[in-house]
Amino acid sequence: ESLHCDFCNNKPYKNKMKCIVNLFLLLMFIPDSDIPMMEGDILIHPRGRSAINCVSCLWPKSADGTVLIPYNLSSGYSDLFQNSLQEFHTLTCIRFVPRTTEKDFISILSTGGICASFIGRIGGEQQVYLDSGSCMSRGTIQHELEHNVHRRQSRSDRDDFVTIMTQFISPDKIGNFDKMDTNNVGLEYDYGSVMHYPGNAFSNTSGQATIVPKPNPSIPIGQRIGLSPLDVSKINRLYQCDDSGLLLNSANGTVTSANYPSTYPNNSTSVWLIRTPSGQVSLQFIAFDVQFSTDCVSDYIKIFDGPSKASPVLLDRTCGMGLIPQLISSTSQMLIEFVSDTSITATGFKATYTSVQCGGAFYAPGKNFTSPGYPAAYSPNMNCIWKITAPAGYKISLTLHDFMMESAPNCIYDSLSIYDGADTSSVLMVKYCGTKSARTFNSTGNAMMLNFISDKSFQYKGFLASFKWNLPGFCLLQ
Repeated sequence: ESLHCDFCNNKPYKNKMKCIVNLFLLLMFIPDSDIPMMEGDILIHPRGRSAINCVSCLWPKSADGTVLIPYNLSSGYSDLFQNSLQEFHTLTCIRFVPRTTEKDFISILSTGGICASFIGRIGGEQQVYLDSGSCMSRGTIQHELEHNVHRRQSRSDRDDFVTIMTQFISPDKIGNFDKMDTNNVGLEYDYGSVMHYPGNAFSNTSGQATIVPKPNPSIPIGQRIGLSPLDVSKINRLYQCDDSGLLLNSANGTVTSANYPSTYPNNSTSVWLIRTPSGQVSLQFIAFDVQFSTDCVSDYIKIFDGPSKASPVLLDRTCGMGLIPQLISSTSQMLIEFVSDTSITATGFKATYTSVQCGGAFYAPGKNFTSPGYPAAYSPNMNCIWKITAPAGYKISLTLHDFMMESAPNCIYDSLSIYDGADTSSVLMVKYCGTKSARTFNSTGNAMMLNFISDKSFQYKGFLASFKWNLPGFCLLQ
């Protein structure tokens, strides 16, 4: 009964009929539908194990230092699910791997609009309910998976950091705020954890918070954007992970190599995952000095367009001195890898990052790219810039394969401008709008810039483009 009430009252159903339908689906598709729940989404095993402060409930560590959590995945999940797993893999020693013959594993199911899971490893098959519609945000996926890693959202020292407003909580919900004997691994309270309740959790009064931070009530709590830096630190400390990445999750910031501006250490590998709250990541280097070697086989920096080393490469191995052109990811995630060998070092690098609405900065031999949303209509009031940079001595060949924008005299509304250089002070090659057939443009130098602008009125599908580097006197790179 309490399980069913939680599902009904913890989701914004507009009528009871929808709730009843979901309860029916729950009873039809969840074999253990009589399992009670606590804290809104934590399933309690019939044997009574809730893995609160339980060392035996941790998943075992492999000889290579990784912690393997096998999983079965039902159909209907998008790429967002795998993207959410990759952040665990990049930042911690946790590895979610497809199950083969393992006895203990998690079974990820999509059913009934439910987001719920057990705490830690309970033995055998354990269900994780992630509805492929209502639970599909990165933060919600990671929240439920982190429960399985052995993380709770009710700390034993909670009252030192928040006030629970019991007057706005119904008696049948007050149990969701019970304090537990948790293992806090010596790290501070995290208002920004992906595990934290929102401020109005289980409130029975519109506009009234049930959780108020101390000493500043305006501190934001309860985000579902994704793992926080402290979420990462707590997982790594709980499982004693050796090497891990650093998460940078603010809208803007700075990243530097170790010891900068002093020399970085020998024989080290560092990774930084930048994840802005929205938009795309723009990375601009302020200083760059890394030991030079042929093909950068010794020390190097490498940058990926996504959360893992399996993501597309934005910048391949780079070393030496001089500034790297601006880089813009295609999503809100960018991964930086920095590697040094056992010999010579240098001062390393310093870069700043920020969130941008759209665009790109490419330092690669070739790539396809599109206006935002293509082939669906682009959004109104956009101003996007793409910068393409080739090595000195190369030129750039840009092809517009498909093009459709609002048409107007002098393209005064929506337009795409192409410049023969790195910025708007360069020669304007063309300013396009309307519908155009395929056409190729060749730069006179090693840089090209595109500026796409839309106004508030009509929107069309935009453009599909590609580019390749061209070394004069040789064929185009394939």
